[in-house]
Amino acid sequence: MLTIDPQRPALWRVINPGARNNVGKPTSFHLKPGGYAVPLVDRATLPHTRAGFTNHHLWVTPYDPAERYPAGAYPNQHAGGAGLPDWTRADRSIENTDIVLWYTLGMHHVVRAEDWPIMPVVHSEFELRPFDFFEQNPDVPVRN
Repeated sequence: MLTIDPQRPALWRVINPGARNNVGKPTSFHLKPGGYAVPLVDRATLPHTRAGFTNHHLWVTPYDPAERYPAGAYPNQHAGGAGLPDWTRADRSIENTDIVLWYTLGMHHVVRAEDWPIMPVVHSEFELRPFDFFEQNPDVPVRN
């Protein structure tokens, strides 16, 4: 679990130590956060406990096909703590296994008159890109 510190730039790198490119560097991906927010509701409230995944911006879990929803399968019907908080409590290893990155994208919205009755749009984004993954730039044709 990682939480963004707004005083420091965030750029997370996920490395596969078992695969190397043609110059010997491990292949990896960079996750560059875009929009992020922190919960503004009291931690003791039911909405917050049911959405415990909002406590951190990045979660990493070993892949499990049964773990599909970060707030649990039925977020409006449990007492809280299901999903990512429950799955990470087991402290399973994420080394040398398939993993899932869960990035919590968010924003705070200050309501304005123009948003009523329909809010036009809000853009949020993040970037996931290969790093030392390819043998060369994939846009450059290979010469024989």
